[in-house]
Amino acid sequence: MEPGLSLPNRMAHPGPPPKVNNALPQPAPSPSQSPSPSQSQRRPKTCHRPLLPAAIALASAALLYGCGPRPPWPVQWLAESPLPRQPEAALRQCEAKLGLTSEQATPADASNFGERQGHDVYGRAVPNRPQLIVLHETVIGAADTLRKFATPHPKDDDQASYHVLVDIGGQRLRVVNDDKRTYGAGMAAWGDMTVRIRPTSVGSINNLALHLSLESPADGRGDTSSHSGYTDAQYRTTAAQVLLWQARYGIPLSRVTSHAAVDRSHSRYDPRSFRWERFDAAWQKASQICGFGVYDTGRATL
Repeated sequence: MEPGLSLPNRMAHPGPPPKVNNALPQPAPSPSQSPSPSQSQRRPKTCHRPLLPAAIALASAALLYGCGPRPPWPVQWLAESPLPRQPEAALRQCEAKLGLTSEQATPADASNFGERQGHDVYGRAVPNRPQLIVLHETVIGAADTLRKFATPHPKDDDQASYHVLVDIGGQRLRVVNDDKRTYGAGMAAWGDMTVRIRPTSVGSINNLALHLSLESPADGRGDTSSHSGYTDAQYRTTAAQVLLWQARYGIPLSRVTSHAAVDRSHSRYDPRSFRWERFDAAWQKASQICGFGVYDTGRATL
């Protein structure tokens, strides 16, 4: 099994909302038939709710007015980062100082990514903006990876994508825009935090993650425990892209992680042979050049 690309359990289609009892209330009795206070107290309360066109809004109204099924799980949120978000002009200057070449557009087919969903099927708001950065590897070559992403995949189990792919030469290949949800991780969590959209969801972090993958070397094109590793150019570009994402969205270095660390299916272990000390050295150099050292808090948490 490939450690990086086979991504089950995407949550792009939340499924039907819970059924709501829409039975009409009984007509009020005439004055001569008015019930006694004890009878009135025993009468079940009528569930009044506004007529809303959207299914999610209907489910939300049912919860608001105390009708319908209760959600079987709580919505989980990551603590809000206090770090600043840099303006686009500062990000462009950082790119120029680092000597980054422009991203090469290599778009994925629309079946292989989706929207960052704002609500679950009960109408509750869920985390849906970038707060985590997850590193992967391709396992197959960059060209084959991009071909896979550009191919329509009607079956959920075949759908996969990253936001950015860094090839062996250090070129950034833009696969999906940041504002979209890529299918980079299946059953996954950050600690105990995960996002569920519908009752059948096992939980994923795609709704709040940015996914970057490094092209695997020639001796890593298969299901092996390790390989010869990544090039200096890949480490430099990966560190630079991570820094730019941190600066754009206010993400601390403590929320940069690997697919192996967030996977809960016990089937993903990428990026294999990734050396964090090489990444950290490249990141520290890039952050000093751009003046973005604030994104390393020096702590395990915010």
